[in-house]
Amino acid sequence: MEVAIIKYNAGNVQSVLFALERIGVNATVTDNAVQILAADKVIFPGVGEASTAMQYLRERKLDEVIKNLKQPALGICLGMQLLCDQSEENNTDCLGIFDTSIRRFSFTGEDANMKLKVPHIGWNKVEHTTGPLFSGITNVPYCYFVHSYYAELCKHTTAVTEHGTRFSAALKKNNFYGVQFHPEKSSLVGEQILKNFMNL
Repeated sequence: MEVAIIKYNAGNVQSVLFALERIGVNATVTDNAVQILAADKVIFPGVGEASTAMQYLRERKLDEVIKNLKQPALGICLGMQLLCDQSEENNTDCLGIFDTSIRRFSFTGEDANMKLKVPHIGWNKVEHTTGPLFSGITNVPYCYFVHSYYAELCKHTTAVTEHGTRFSAALKKNNFYGVQFHPEKSSLVGEQILKNFMNL
């Protein structure tokens, strides 16, 4: 099985590679359109800033490559956010695959007396899980998050979590999947999610 990890200068690729190695999967990190389109599975990771990342993708025409993927594709953290319509981070137009917007966490949350830590960092409960990524996960999972922006709830939401407000922990539309948390840092639950993605 050929697995491509999209290279676009938005870090954390190494930890994804290590996590895949732990489940017996070798992946290629590439920004080559032919390699990406030919892969059986595509992973679109990311830690970074939305407008810079989108500029890099557009300059290399990787934005069109991603939109044309027909195989299972998984966006992680910033990668998932870039698959959405638009981000408040520097008012960035994204790839428009998931019909939802990316918002910045408020420091107060929905309860004006509640002071939130931003970025949201650490383990958080992921609820209302549906879809094949969560197959075999029977208990309410806890996953590891690091982010200042979140995807609003929408018709593509397949898991929900909360940090001052409820938001999408996971999204799915056709062959595109997205998780806001880092499966590569989410212990056995994250490992199961990556296995499930590889089994799609």
